[in-house]
Amino acid sequence: MENKKFGKYWLFSLAGAVLICAYPIWMGIKLFIATSENGYVPMEEYPKYAIPYVPIAVALIFGVLVMRLAFRLFERKAFLAGSAASLIAFYLTERIMETKIVVASEIPLESWQMSLCYVPPEGYKTRVWNAVNVLLGGYSPWFKLHFYIISALLILALLNGFYGFGKMIRTGDRSRKSALTVQSVSAVLFLGMCIWACFTAFYREGELEVSALSAVLMSAFFVLMGFTAGIFTASFLIGKKRPVSVLIPAAVASLVTLAMYVGEMILLSGNLYRFGSGSFFEGIPGIALAPVDIALILLSGLLTWAVARLLNRKTETANFS
Repeated sequence: MENKKFGKYWLFSLAGAVLICAYPIWMGIKLFIATSENGYVPMEEYPKYAIPYVPIAVALIFGVLVMRLAFRLFERKAFLAGSAASLIAFYLTERIMETKIVVASEIPLESWQMSLCYVPPEGYKTRVWNAVNVLLGGYSPWFKLHFYIISALLILALLNGFYGFGKMIRTGDRSRKSALTVQSVSAVLFLGMCIWACFTAFYREGELEVSALSAVLMSAFFVLMGFTAGIFTASFLIGKKRPVSVLIPAAVASLVTLAMYVGEMILLSGNLYRFGSGSFFEGIPGIALAPVDIALILLSGLLTWAVARLLNRKTETANFS
């Protein structure tokens, strides 16, 4: 009975993963069709942020596809095995796209994707560029650091939900249910913000000082990203001693948010987007971070600490009962 229930869950999960990833997969198909027909992708036909979302979609579907086999072969370490396979699928897909797809007849996909981090393609020709902007041909592979951080987090967080609930069905152990629920909701919200950014780049126009709307959305993105990483960590530490189960997830949240800032700093040649004017928004001498950036880094850790504490209290109460 349990195996049949898990089999149905696996099929439902696979269908859900395919549904979630339908648009990115279609983006990838369009890219390869255009490449096969023209030898390159016309600038106006390039879907925004095909990298990293097409490789993420491939990796997620593959990770869910092998879930049943991973549980059969590895059982307790199924998530570790499935995640490793999924991340390998992501990297291979990424490299194939970067090496096989050219935009506008001569621009490698990596360089073109880098330019989109500044300004949408329709504004590329009229944009007035300065020293911190990316010129075509000025590609640096380090710009992908923040893409890789986002990609790995999305893949691992979403797979943790699929595998975690699958393990719950197989074993009947519901000790991680609350943590997995919160983490899954956080991962879906983060995915939603990533998709929003994919279509809008949060309304940036290529300037370092962004609008108030862009500042709010980017701040929410950074905090939610750190929180998702922190709760992902907390889901594995539920029931452990309080300092371990609460402080470690909070530290992970802040560190991941900081790492995202480092990725942005590399992308912007040592600069960061500014969320306003005044001392609270200006970079501290010697570092690119502004007080507002430090506050956001700490906020992601604080939110994770508070939620992880509540989750552990709920678990302790359930065990006591």
